[in-house]
Amino acid sequence: QVQLVESGGGSVQAGGSLRLSCVASGTIYRTFAMGWFRQVPGQEREYIAFTDFNGGRRHYADSAKGRFTLSQGNAKNTLILQMTSLQPEDTAVYYCAGCDIGVCTVVADVSYWGHGTQVTVSS
Repeated sequence: QVQLVESGGGSVQAGGSLRLSCVASGTIYRTFAMGWFRQVPGQEREYIAFTDFNGGRRHYADSAKGRFTLSQGNAKNTLILQMTSLQPEDTAVYYCAGCDIGVCTVVADVSYWGHGTQVTVSS
């Protein structure tokens, strides 16, 4: 089992930045990947980005390209999502996702979820 804990959410004005962090613990397999999704109440959970730590591959959804950046934190098994140029439409609960199969682009890929961290962007 893997446990995921997100942090770093908050409220910012449009154009601002936030840095989200996800720490994974437990049994980490070699194929494990980590990513981020977000969800607005009443809408489907939306893929943002993921990274394959084994191969160093990173992938971004179109909504995230050019604004959001994945990186690995200094602590082991820590994934950072640096978000810049935030807009009101980015307001959502952001979830860290863990995927045993090495890809993490759709909800069906996800084996483990964090509890979410709220991001609110005001005009």
